Amino acid sequence: MLQRALHMLPVASGSAEVVAVRARVLLSLGWVQAETSTLADGLSHLGTARDLITGLPEGSDRLALLGFAEQQHALVLTRAGRTPEGIELFSRAIPLLEKALDSPAGDPEMLARAFLNRGTTYTLVGRPGPAEEDLRRCIELSTEHDLPIMKAKAISTLGDQELLLGDVPGALAHFAEAVRLFRTLAPHLVARTQVDQARALLTAGLADEAARLLDEALPVLRAQRISQDLAEAEITRAAAALLAGDRELAKQSAGSAHRRFVRRGSMAWAEVAALTKLRTEAVATLAGLTTSATSRKATVLAERLAAAGLTDEAAMARMLGVRLALRRGAVDVAETLLSQVPVPGKIAPIDHRMMLRLCRAELAVARGQTRSALAQAKSGFDELGAARDRMGGLDLVCGTAVHGLELARLAVGIVLDDARTDADARRLLAWQERTRAQVYRYEPMPAIDDPELASRVAELRTVLRTMQHARLEGRSVTQLEQRSVTLQREVNRLGWYTSQWGKPRPVSSPEEVVEHLGDRALISFSGPENELAAVVVAGGRTKLVRLGAKHDVLETARQLHADLDALAPDELIAQLVTAVSQSARRRIQALDDMLFGPNGIPAALLGDRELIVVPFGELYSVPWETLPSLRGRAVSVAPSATAWVSAGEVPENDGRVVLVRGPDLPASATELDQLREVYPGAVVLDGPLATTDAVLTAMDGAKLVHIAAHGTHESANAMFSRLELYDGGLLAHEVARLRNPPTHIVLAACELALSHIRPGDEPLGFAGAMLASGSRTVVAAVNRVGHRSAALTMTDYHRRLVNQPVADLAADLAETMTDYHRRVASGVSPARALAEATAEDPLRRPFILLGAG
Repeated sequence: MLQRALHMLPVASGSAEVVAVRARVLLSLGWVQAETSTLADGLSHLGTARDLITGLPEGSDRLALLGFAEQQHALVLTRAGRTPEGIELFSRAIPLLEKALDSPAGDPEMLARAFLNRGTTYTLVGRPGPAEEDLRRCIELSTEHDLPIMKAKAISTLGDQELLLGDVPGALAHFAEAVRLFRTLAPHLVARTQVDQARALLTAGLADEAARLLDEALPVLRAQRISQDLAEAEITRAAAALLAGDRELAKQSAGSAHRRFVRRGSMAWAEVAALTKLRTEAVATLAGLTTSATSRKATVLAERLAAAGLTDEAAMARMLGVRLALRRGAVDVAETLLSQVPVPGKIAPIDHRMMLRLCRAELAVARGQTRSALAQAKSGFDELGAARDRMGGLDLVCGTAVHGLELARLAVGIVLDDARTDADARRLLAWQERTRAQVYRYEPMPAIDDPELASRVAELRTVLRTMQHARLEGRSVTQLEQRSVTLQREVNRLGWYTSQWGKPRPVSSPEEVVEHLGDRALISFSGPENELAAVVVAGGRTKLVRLGAKHDVLETARQLHADLDALAPDELIAQLVTAVSQSARRRIQALDDMLFGPNGIPAALLGDRELIVVPFGELYSVPWETLPSLRGRAVSVAPSATAWVSAGEVPENDGRVVLVRGPDLPASATELDQLREVYPGAVVLDGPLATTDAVLTAMDGAKLVHIAAHGTHESANAMFSRLELYDGGLLAHEVARLRNPPTHIVLAACELALSHIRPGDEPLGFAGAMLASGSRTVVAAVNRVGHRSAALTMTDYHRRLVNQPVADLAADLAETMTDYHRRVASGVSPARALAEATAEDPLRRPFILLGAG
């Protein structure tokens, strides 16, 4: 269209009006050519336009056009990575546009755009103060002159500003508001903002969520043919793939971005793409898979990045060089490179900070200075904790662990390698606690009521329910699945910035753990490298037990999980039950031998104590009472010793008992009928009464909640694991933000104790969300379980819990709640009750107790 406009204008006209129009067309065309073709083409048109403008007579028209020209030139250079030149030109454009503003030639939109673009550029170069001033001025002009799209752009850029300052929830809130406005005002700008959202999510370590956003945005950006935006999105996609461990996709995306930047002449951005590609190669080289990345290659790239004014990126390249040099034993080279890395500023990204700590720690290890290495690790975790403390939403808090993963592995590995004495074992426990399951040490803050969030959750529940019925009827669910995915993203995003997740509690020291244990024992597993180890605390002593090859133990745990899943259905034929049971018993015995056999944890060390287990990796899926060495023993499972201590300090509610039965349960799921007798004063929600709102209301402040319902564990996004109620699924996302969660919750449903193990050994699922939200005790299954088995286990469990003889099925229906509390006080602990209940049929009763038992 711009080319057609040029052809329509008289070529030899001396009219000032025609010259001005031609200049405006060329200024617009210059930006378009720079975006879709090459930088050189764009600058050529801009130069021609400027020559035309300088030939115009003095006056406000010429002034306004000169301001427009400087702004366009600045924008094109900034987009190409030449930010110092861009800032200088913006600073020349703004006074010209301000002088012309009160004349008929004045253009408030162009002035607002100049403030927006300079503010964006200040953000890119790490100058938050001037950036915010410009963005606020843009919003004032946009409000005054009714420029809603410009205002939305400024709001989006304020999100970039919040991200620069480390406020990820604030950034996501601004981006979400901008997307909402763009969907109505300028849909073509949504994809660009999704790239910014993805960057914020990567800062929080949420690679999968970032990837989903980018995979939605990339096709749109390709269709728009704006090569700069598309290439930036590809770089971000490469970063997401690298964080998720997909090196091949990371390499492809970075390579494509690099080619686009080179074609359009954005050489500074091309170097950023080269850095992303080098990071991918370095990961493979450090893992021993290739030798393509070298410290020399990293040093050369660092020099090019520094020459382009990209100081943070140059520092990252040098840090990669440090790690690559150390891998080949060039310690002096690594030390020289590290000395060239500047101390990070206040607004340095958390991944850069953690990388610098890792480099310093690895260099210290190479020099034999393990104490210095551990000091670097401790400082790094303090910095990571400060970033985590500002996060909103359980996912964001959980995701930050990825940035400390390698540093944690290094620190725990150092201590494990040196551990010889009981004192060393206690030191190892301290480092395990510093580096694992941090999400569970937060005291949740009250959620802010958000009508939009509630509306999205309600719609998601309806969609999930409709999908379930459609599948049963054999109808297509493709469109429903797409809507479900969209709603899950929206629910997540709204939850991320509604409020901070919680107030941090201190990590429990080994001395505190010993004090809280009393006459109980604790086993804390870890495997930083190829060896699985356990720290055992019992009788005031702390002992390290080395358990051999980590892979063998975890693979056996995976196989056992598969066997118990296969054994779950109530109506399995006898031959199949026999075959699968034999296989499961072999796995159980093998796992027991590895963990508690002659070369494992000594039985004498544990005695007959109640046990707290802090698992590792696939050990989270083990129903511990199935192991012969633990049969009948009271076992509590916790994501960390700190989480167990915190759960034990949760005060017990004096509230009600709530019994819930979901829809479509078979006739064999009869435990609610029995539990009415065990708890005659309980609130019972059954049939149409068992709605999500009613159950959430009853759960809030309850002493004990038992829910018998179909359950679904969503491994891809554990916060959307759910219990099926009368009006749809009750999501983990919802129960995680109860104002006063139930003290004790029993989930008589399949797999809801399962967790998606996120980086940093951060387990998250339905049961985990309940524990993280402040419940003291959660009982749930780690495997599929038959309805009859679940009913028998749960009836048995509750009768033991309140000290009622299991054989006594004729409870006094007139019993009061006061009598109930008396019986609970005289009954056995939840962990002991569950141990006795599961011991009746360990293969078909794969329940665990999570938290404090």
